[in-house]
Amino acid sequence: MEETMAFGKKKQSADLGKDPIGKLLLKLALPAILAQLVNMLYNIVDRIYIGHIKDTGAVALTGIGLCLPMILLVMAFSALAGMGGAPKAAIYMGKGDLESARKTLGSCVVMLTGIAVVLTIVFLVFGRQLLYLFGASDITIPYAWSYLRIYVCGSIFVMISLGLNSFIITQGFSLIGMGTILIGAASNIILDPIFIFGFHMGVSGAALATILSQAISAVWVIRFLRGPRTQLRIERKYLQLKREYVLPVLALGVSPFVMQSTESLINISYNTSLYKYGGDIAVSSITILSSVMQMIFLPLSGLTQGAQPIISYNYGAGNNVRVKKTFRLLFCSSLGFATAAWAVVMGFPGVFVQIFNSSSKELYEMASWAMRIFLGGAFAMGGQIACQQTFLALGQAKVSLFFACFRKLILMIPLIFLLPVFFEDKLMAVFLAEAVSDLLAAAATTITFLFLFPRILKKER
Repeated sequence: MEETMAFGKKKQSADLGKDPIGKLLLKLALPAILAQLVNMLYNIVDRIYIGHIKDTGAVALTGIGLCLPMILLVMAFSALAGMGGAPKAAIYMGKGDLESARKTLGSCVVMLTGIAVVLTIVFLVFGRQLLYLFGASDITIPYAWSYLRIYVCGSIFVMISLGLNSFIITQGFSLIGMGTILIGAASNIILDPIFIFGFHMGVSGAALATILSQAISAVWVIRFLRGPRTQLRIERKYLQLKREYVLPVLALGVSPFVMQSTESLINISYNTSLYKYGGDIAVSSITILSSVMQMIFLPLSGLTQGAQPIISYNYGAGNNVRVKKTFRLLFCSSLGFATAAWAVVMGFPGVFVQIFNSSSKELYEMASWAMRIFLGGAFAMGGQIACQQTFLALGQAKVSLFFACFRKLILMIPLIFLLPVFFEDKLMAVFLAEAVSDLLAAAATTITFLFLFPRILKKER
């Protein structure tokens, strides 16, 4: 049976203002975590299949890694509208202003569509040149461009499915949100081997499987947000860009946008530096390492997605006690999971490398060695993510934005280029930049949050 909805007279799957915090967080976060685990598989399944292509797997994997900056940029713009609009819509709903919440959704639909069209044109025109700029060689460019030119043609499906799914989850429909990812991931897992190996399309087949799968997810999302169960509904009259709704979305969305887009800059920095000191095999290694990083942090993202509606709704409703309880549970859970995952990776790095490639001994040895360096500080990031995403759920866009920039722009990117100056082992120094940044950023974010949190709750909303 469904429970009474906190937002109005209709029904939904959870009462964000009354259900026990632990039960509610488990109810919302578990499907979101499962969705992110599936999403993780969605994101890395191409790399797993491509890495096992006979004879060319290692170099093809390098080519896919070179496409990541542009793929991450597409995802960043999805987060700009989705993760910026969903918390704002939840705050409106907590205040009982359903009309403003629906107008926020409509503005985000228009934003996502327009941005997708622009990105598609830009990447089709300049994509090949950008790949060379990001560290491609004459050996890897055929694989990178074969994948990218197909992927960008489906960027509108990626943005719609990722961006609008946040509006499903923020209403408490976490199972439906999980379904968005599950349907796309299952389709991708099935289509990848068919196109890559069955039709002998290689990396082009992987790209085609991905965009077809995202198209299926996009249809799922739109059908639900046009249906009778949702309070936030896509309607023609709301499909317009109005300053009073767009600007608050951009203000909140800029933080997750920076977090995602700076991942693109980091990927470029790593690719160019690693190619300089270790060649194509080092670039292939960072593709594996970043994939393992996703294995740790995408479930954490699911956990924070589960907590975000609870925090945003109760903050909008002025229930600070529930906000505090939710944060404490989120922080402990995030830190505990990150530490456990870190311990497993540190103990068995070679197992994770073999998931992506088992034929290249050189790649296995380099990636296994580098993993313990690269992920050395990953355990601390559970606390950092919990604090940063709670800032976002509370509408503190500027603070969240600062810490998004602090870890990546102020610490990591400079360290990628500076640490090799001080270490004889240049390659090791590049990999070490991630661990140093993780530890420093986690400490700074957590201390700042503990200082500001009581003051934020005292302010009028």
